Amino acid sequence: MDTKELLKKVRKIEIKTRRLSDHMFGGEYHSTFKGRGMTFSEVRQYQFGDDVRNIDWNVTARYNEPYIKVFEEERELTLMLMADISGSELFGTENQFKNEIVTEIAATLAFSATQNNDKIGLILFTDEIELYIPPKKGKSHVLRIIRELIEFQPKSKKTDVTLALKFLSNVMKKKAIVFVLSDFITDGYKNTLKIASGKHDVTGIRIYDRHEETIPNVGMVEMEDEETGELMLVNTASKSVRANYNAYYRRRVDYFQDAFLKSGAGSLSCRVDESYVKKLLGYFKRR
Repeated sequence: MDTKELLKKVRKIEIKTRRLSDHMFGGEYHSTFKGRGMTFSEVRQYQFGDDVRNIDWNVTARYNEPYIKVFEEERELTLMLMADISGSELFGTENQFKNEIVTEIAATLAFSATQNNDKIGLILFTDEIELYIPPKKGKSHVLRIIRELIEFQPKSKKTDVTLALKFLSNVMKKKAIVFVLSDFITDGYKNTLKIASGKHDVTGIRIYDRHEETIPNVGMVEMEDEETGELMLVNTASKSVRANYNAYYRRRVDYFQDAFLKSGAGSLSCRVDESYVKKLLGYFKRR
């Protein structure tokens, strides 16, 4: 992809996702994710109805009239976006690939965080950490994150959510808001997720295509595993083959839902042909 085409794509995503964050998600993001607590702001004269427990007795004695301490929410937070860029994300039978939806959701969340003056970081992962961008503030930083999501070429096609969560725990010492964006066609990450969600506010967003859920009956077909590159002949006319695949897929979905529920983390699933806007807003409101 040449520079001109890349900038055009970045601009298109910026316009779409910034509009969403400005008009829909900014307030929801702010009310959903609270700051670390209350911090002292100023001292002012006591007014009727103020909490007497906030009276500053030293200042009151000095001026011989009541003054109170004013506190405000310590708002600054850190948003960490963790995006799965393995081979299975390059799948899509509708209008968009899964990785394109991942990019749009990540950009929308990033601009929402920017509205609240929060820092934003990025982890791109496969079965290794492909790229880590430390948290920073600002529009130019968000645009860099969007560029990497669009054009980064991973070394591997496989997935390891456990490795990514361990890396998160190592680099993020303070509590962060964490969104893990993946199709979660993997397992084995339950224990690591529990540790990560004990420290951070974690949400898993499962992006999937409806044609991944079942195999249609189209006879003998050569299929390629997107993550291993393995080619195999599959008899899709066989009921047992279709049933086994469907059972395998359901196990992965059930594992995702169970792992996030039992770890105390949030989760939602979004199909590529559905509105992720409605899904995210519904999730924020439920929280």
